Amino acid sequence: MAAIATASVSSPLTTIAPGAAHPRHLSTAISSAASLSHLKQIHAQIFRNNLHRSNSLLLDFVLSSLPFSSDYALAVFFNIHNPEPHLCNKLLRKLSRSREPRKALLVFGALRKKGFSVDRFGFPPLLKAASNALALVEGREIHGLGCKLGYDSDPFVQTALLGMYASCGLIPEARRVFDKMSYRDVVTWDIMIDGYCESGLFDDALSLLEEMKSSGVETDERIFTTILSSCARARNLAVGKQIHNFVSENGITIDSQLQTALVNMYASCGSMDVAQSLYDELSPKNVVASTAMLFGYSKVGQIEAARLIFDRMASRDLVCWSAMISGYAESDQPQEALKLFNEMQAASRIKPDQVAMLSVISASANLGALDQAKHIHMFIKKNGFEEDLRINNALIDMYGKCGSLDGAIGVFDRMHRKNVISWTSMINAFAMHGDANNALLLFNQMKHEKVEPNGVTFLGLLYACSHAGLVEEGQKMFSSMVNEYGLVPKHEHYGCMVDLYGRANLLKEALKVIETMPMAPNVVIWGSLMAACRIHGEFELGEFAAKQILVLEPDHSGAHVLLSNIYAKERRWGNVREVRKLMTLNDISKEQGCSKIEINQEIHEFLTADRSHKRADEIYAKLDIVVDKLKEAGYAPDTSSVLLDLDEDEKKDAILWHSEKLAFCYGLMNSERGSSIRIIKNLRVCEDCHNFMKLASRVFDRKIVMRDRTRFHQYADGLCSCKDFW
Repeated sequence: MAAIATASVSSPLTTIAPGAAHPRHLSTAISSAASLSHLKQIHAQIFRNNLHRSNSLLLDFVLSSLPFSSDYALAVFFNIHNPEPHLCNKLLRKLSRSREPRKALLVFGALRKKGFSVDRFGFPPLLKAASNALALVEGREIHGLGCKLGYDSDPFVQTALLGMYASCGLIPEARRVFDKMSYRDVVTWDIMIDGYCESGLFDDALSLLEEMKSSGVETDERIFTTILSSCARARNLAVGKQIHNFVSENGITIDSQLQTALVNMYASCGSMDVAQSLYDELSPKNVVASTAMLFGYSKVGQIEAARLIFDRMASRDLVCWSAMISGYAESDQPQEALKLFNEMQAASRIKPDQVAMLSVISASANLGALDQAKHIHMFIKKNGFEEDLRINNALIDMYGKCGSLDGAIGVFDRMHRKNVISWTSMINAFAMHGDANNALLLFNQMKHEKVEPNGVTFLGLLYACSHAGLVEEGQKMFSSMVNEYGLVPKHEHYGCMVDLYGRANLLKEALKVIETMPMAPNVVIWGSLMAACRIHGEFELGEFAAKQILVLEPDHSGAHVLLSNIYAKERRWGNVREVRKLMTLNDISKEQGCSKIEINQEIHEFLTADRSHKRADEIYAKLDIVVDKLKEAGYAPDTSSVLLDLDEDEKKDAILWHSEKLAFCYGLMNSERGSSIRIIKNLRVCEDCHNFMKLASRVFDRKIVMRDRTRFHQYADGLCSCKDFW
């Protein structure tokens, strides 16, 4: 028999001489493969030398090697003329546990076509594959074949059947299998209880738990961990507490895994006091429990407590970094979110995933700083996220909220694949910038591309029409939404229609919408009417709308402020004092005006009449210069919006010290002539500041981009993109 010759040290290739067919020699050659590439070279020689029966040895080795290549394993398998049952079962088992369990079902289909039979050991992995792939049709077919071959009474097949039906959400079928089982171990009870929990049938799960206890089967910690995890996902605190009590009353040992599940359940349900006490007892603290605490504190708005947990963690994985970044982003602290993201890059080698990047993009969008947004986009390109659909959709939203329509359009146009969210995000970006015409054109293009709009799409379109005063187009959009697409309008859509009519000074039509809508108007609906009344000076109807809001939400600051302003307009100072007194007694405060400006990737924040900035004296000196130059060009402070009982000079100071004016002056001090100044304002811009910015854009030759609470204003050469309709 010819010997097996090995290649020199310089080459990893093992060569097989013709006729070297002894299984031991072949096994040695195959097992010597150091990589998949090396194994394929040996495979090529096997094929060249017509040693086909060694494919079984080759497949056995491929199935045992790491990393596992399902494609290569299948290529080898389908070259075996008559595969042995144990190899078929091994392949099915491996594929069923892989990331592509459907491939096991494809092998099953191919074997049946070739007339090969599957023995009872092949059914559990096949059912496992159907379970993991949620392939109910194939699972039922396998079940039928198993019954036909008499394998349905096999305990392993029954357990796999139970798992398949439970995973696919067919709980009644799973229960029928469970009830027919002659032998039930702790695993089968666990599967059935888990199936009930995953389907939200917690009462059935608890009942089965009691039945398990009375049947004599000893419960283990895994079952309770399973139920508690489901309670955490469903935010079902009541059942979670019952499980906690069951564990305590039955003297079940609480190991670290079960303790972690309890922490996670209470934290997910917002019961942070109990979660904290359980977390304090956990020693050592693990990443899973710590991350659950981060999520829990973030969701109840205790971001400082979350950060304290984060800072004390001995080790941090990507999930906990993402949780903390997301916590800041969702707690309206975008600067902290971006700062922490930068710390993650500097302090660890952890690469962010899609979830982390979505939080970072959201933070950047909320911050509204264009330079930061561009920096994030560069990071995305560099790290291979640019083809991700959700990332691109978020980038469109980010650029829109950062005042760069060109940036949003650039992302949209480069996308190879778009969904309804992509189109809707772009429509919303146009709407936010007051570009209703392009929003409507894009909607027509969306229809041409056969993309079905949803309720959010129409919100963007109605918003665009409202802010552009396009009443007729808005009416058509609302009608199309209902009659053409069969979408049921929600409060938000009716709110847009009220806003559409209200902004156009069609207050009777706005009130008619409220009176005829099929559901009770909420605070948002009355708020839209109230805002319109404030704009158009309809104080009687505005007072009525404000009082309706206070019935629904007694602590609504906006309604109190409007009532105070209405009374102030009419110089009813006694009524003003009553409203202000009520606000003080109930600790209701008006939201303070705040403006932000980005200079050299650093965010500077200003409040009204703010002197906390380190360069405050210079800023106020600059403001005096700016005001003098604007007065020369015809500016006169409009004190009509200062509805306080002050003398005229005090009113002028109050209006001139608005936060956006301070931010603008700081921008003038720190940027070159001709460059844009970008400001983010948390409230609606007042009439005086709007006129101030229009005139300043011409006098100082600056493009000023301001995002207020509802939209963008782009001031240039003495004009605003909103055409003074906002």
